[in-house]
Amino acid sequence: MSSSKIIHKSAWIHLVDGRVLSTRSKGKQTYYFPGGKPEVGETPEEALIREIKEELTADLIPGTISLLGIFEGPAHGHVDTTVCMTCFTAGYHGTLMPAAEIAEVLWLQYADIESTSPVDQIIFRWLHERNMLF
Repeated sequence: MSSSKIIHKSAWIHLVDGRVLSTRSKGKQTYYFPGGKPEVGETPEEALIREIKEELTADLIPGTISLLGIFEGPAHGHVDTTVCMTCFTAGYHGTLMPAAEIAEVLWLQYADIESTSPVDQIIFRWLHERNMLF
């Protein structure tokens, strides 16, 4: 499958009381974990810090950023494209508020899995199997 495309993304997996933080972009119906694509020369962690500041107005605390896992799945809305999502947990300062292209910030539970992107569904199942998402 030499024509396959891979999109690399960094995502923040922020869990509180068995729910996970999620976002919805303006004009979209599907929910995605907050984060985004690294710019040229950025590490996955640097991309995550920048994207969370841009999308949610919060500052991740660099010393608390920890790799949760790397997950791959079909890219939502793209043919023959895979998303490689590097997922991190992290503490933060500030108030989580939608900014830039983000229309909504909300907490999802496992029952909301069908309203998320394909790669997010893989992560939802992984979190649920580990009793982190209810």
